[in-house]
Amino acid sequence: MTAPSTPNISQLQELPVPTPAFSYFPQTWGWLVLLLVSLLIFTTWAFLRWRRWLRNHYRREALLRLSQLQDASTDKDLRLGALRELPELLKRVALSMPNAPEVANLSGAQWQGFLQSTSPAPLPADLSQQLALLAYAPQAQLQALEPEQIDSLFSTCKQWIAAHHVAA
Repeated sequence: MTAPSTPNISQLQELPVPTPAFSYFPQTWGWLVLLLVSLLIFTTWAFLRWRRWLRNHYRREALLRLSQLQDASTDKDLRLGALRELPELLKRVALSMPNAPEVANLSGAQWQGFLQSTSPAPLPADLSQQLALLAYAPQAQLQALEPEQIDSLFSTCKQWIAAHHVAA
């Protein structure tokens, strides 16, 4: 009888890689078409959102500046400058709108009409008069404004800047 030989490491062989039991590629073209259509819809949606985000850049900057002005209006030393800049800010927003209509020369009832027509919510009937008061009234008259009236003006301006309609 012969003694069994012990296996040598050089006799070991690598096992072949088995083929997967299923394919990673979809079995029907329908799934591939569904994937491509879904990808196209998502890409279109993302592109439109990005364009909207770029188009509303002026709105975000205006809301940031309005917040700074509102903070400055609580300080007695900075209140006058903040109140004087508020009508200018609204006019700059109107001029920065995409496809902006001619608003540079609007004042009084025409300015009020423009603000009202682009606002989704009703605005105070005397908003343009209040803005003119802020722009042209003497310092003493602006210093005498009540804090509630100032807060109301800032909230109305914030509402208009955040939600005004842009003609497409």
